[in-house]
Amino acid sequence: MSADARVNNEPGFVLHTYPFKETSVVAEVFTRDHGRVALIARGARRPTSTLRGLMQPFTPLLLSWFGKSELKTLHAAEWQGGLKAPEGRALMCGFYLNELLLRLLARGDAHETLYDRYLATLEQLAGEHDCSSDQERTAYFERILRRFEKNLLGEIGYGATFDVEADSGATIQAQARYVFQPERGALRTLDGPEAGQPGCPVSGQTLIDLAGDRFERPTTLVEAKALMRTLINHTLGAKPLYTRQLLRDLTELTQ
Repeated sequence: MSADARVNNEPGFVLHTYPFKETSVVAEVFTRDHGRVALIARGARRPTSTLRGLMQPFTPLLLSWFGKSELKTLHAAEWQGGLKAPEGRALMCGFYLNELLLRLLARGDAHETLYDRYLATLEQLAGEHDCSSDQERTAYFERILRRFEKNLLGEIGYGATFDVEADSGATIQAQARYVFQPERGALRTLDGPEAGQPGCPVSGQTLIDLAGDRFERPTTLVEAKALMRTLINHTLGAKPLYTRQLLRDLTELTQ
């Protein structure tokens, strides 16, 4: 596609908006076939604008735009419907996903599989769940977040290998202890996790569960949270995730 080609009716979601000039906004959107795109929605802040109510997160849209520069011009947006908006704790989790996508995705790189996972994750967050206690609800949302974090890192080329040791290539042992280093992988600790090796302490069983995409064990959820945070921080650098702190304060999902 040429740089100035017009794109019509592209499925996408608004991740974030910020004011642009007097009446417009810039919308950072995540689309299925074009990845993350920055769009100027002209006049979207006017009370009478048809775009005003559409430039919101978690709203499935069909987007049309044009432009030669990195900042494109939105010329149409249509609500697709069919997705229940997340509420409460699920809403905060959704904002966390959006910040991850904003910080980790380069503009213009298509990630069709990740887009489908994002849509499915929003459906899971907003869907019905059979949880009778706050502890069960917390575990439910944690499983959703950990799976998305793991799949996101893999999709953008920062995926980790969890089922073999970094140096020897030996199969991870469930009863053994390891430290996980972002640039190397899992290293076995012969004298326990405090043996002076830098990295995130983790059990072999948690690594096996991560490799198999299984998050049912409570210990796996606790250790996977710390390990995913280590990997994401390594990828992002020094700047913190604001929604992670908010989740920690309000729901304790990312402690």
